[in-house]
Amino acid sequence: MKILIASPEIFPFVKTGGLADVTGALPKALRSLGVDVRVILPKHKGIEDLGFPMKYSNHRISCQVSQSFVDAEVVESEYEGIKAYLVEKDEYYYRDYLYSTPDGDYLDNAERYIFFAKSILETIKATGFVPDVLHCNDWETALSPVFLKTIYQNDPDLSGVATLLTIHNLGYQGIFWHYDMHLLNIGWEYFTPESLEFFGHINFLKGGIIFSDILNTVSKQYSREIQTPEFGCGLDGILMKRQDDLHGIVNGIDYGDWNPGTDKSLPGRYTIEDRANKAVCKKALQQAFDLPSNPNVPLLATISRLADQKGFDLISESLEEMHGLGVQYIILGTGERKYHDLFTALAKKFPRAFSIKIAYDNKLAHLMEAGADMFLMPSRYEPCGLNQLYSLKYGTVPVVRGVGGLEDTIIDYTSYPEIGTGFKFYEYTKEAMLDTIGRALSLYRERKAWEDLVTRCMKEDFSWEKSAREYVELYRKAIAKHESSGTDR
Repeated sequence: MKILIASPEIFPFVKTGGLADVTGALPKALRSLGVDVRVILPKHKGIEDLGFPMKYSNHRISCQVSQSFVDAEVVESEYEGIKAYLVEKDEYYYRDYLYSTPDGDYLDNAERYIFFAKSILETIKATGFVPDVLHCNDWETALSPVFLKTIYQNDPDLSGVATLLTIHNLGYQGIFWHYDMHLLNIGWEYFTPESLEFFGHINFLKGGIIFSDILNTVSKQYSREIQTPEFGCGLDGILMKRQDDLHGIVNGIDYGDWNPGTDKSLPGRYTIEDRANKAVCKKALQQAFDLPSNPNVPLLATISRLADQKGFDLISESLEEMHGLGVQYIILGTGERKYHDLFTALAKKFPRAFSIKIAYDNKLAHLMEAGADMFLMPSRYEPCGLNQLYSLKYGTVPVVRGVGGLEDTIIDYTSYPEIGTGFKFYEYTKEAMLDTIGRALSLYRERKAWEDLVTRCMKEDFSWEKSAREYVELYRKAIAKHESSGTDR
């Protein structure tokens, strides 16, 4: 079986969030199952400086965007034995950010990712690697299945390519004004509610949902949630129509990268049997955030994009009350400017209890998972979540809202003390969140019970092998669906 995984970001080449972790780790797990898997992504600024091999093999491509043809070169690279195709077009991708600056999205995002979606198909033709399944991820690649069934439908090189679209976050759909239709070159007949039109706009993700052979998202709970008006972001009706083709697979995590016993980012490594160095990590973490070094004060952490989706409206409303609980709280992330400004001000107000670093820092993220006592994820919605899984492995107890993948992966200790692996709340209110933090703090003071909980957390296994096997089954479903339906939908 040959699989091409397409994503706008793939770790270790480039990363802004969990999407990169998933699309970087899944290929390695698939390869271990005997799958011939390769990846494709844009050649973003900074990739060339990381030391990965860059092979220019004269894979030149040209994609029509509106009335012009845009040329690019496909550079071959690899990581951990996985071949990667990097689409080099500096005009589109040699930028300081992938999608947007702190002040807003790039104005040409529609053109940039229309081109990328077409470049994926042209790369298949140029390299001769014709996959059985093209595995697309999120709105940035969602137009590839659309193009396969429209402007490329009679291309003999691509006729056998089935498609799977993974929705990592339905809140980001790639919505653009209707005047951009000319960039697609598929004709205005596709600007309809049955195709790409969405309340007078073009919706890239909607197109992918309609035209892909098989769909999935990153937890079973989220696959059910997005078929409801509350979580469907306007696409619940379309998703309900395709519910027989919609699946949910919880993301795995790469324990080669995320393991406190082998993690080179830590000042002291530790295992489930010997956790003495977790205290060393806590002290180093407090120092890194300029907080008083106190082994006894409960230390809570959040690593996240600073956005409403992640519950930062609840956090901002609750910081004074959290301060009154006698905890330290740290945040790492970038995002909306309103949160940059608000949390910077609050850090000045509570300098001994709260600190924020507005940055992406992978090494520091590892230290936070190791050094914190609890990990706070009060998400408004959360398709899967990875940090709660990292936290389990590092013995950092998750405090989460029970939505999406957080509901699927964390068992509430208060409800099930014999098997609980964290603390959960359901109401999206600061009162519910603070009550849950309070429950966690009460157990924290019972050291024997807390250490037993930490042990149970660290025993949890969310490795990629099980998830990868489920993806192989989805690929088979996609191939069968494609073969049975031909090129028509």
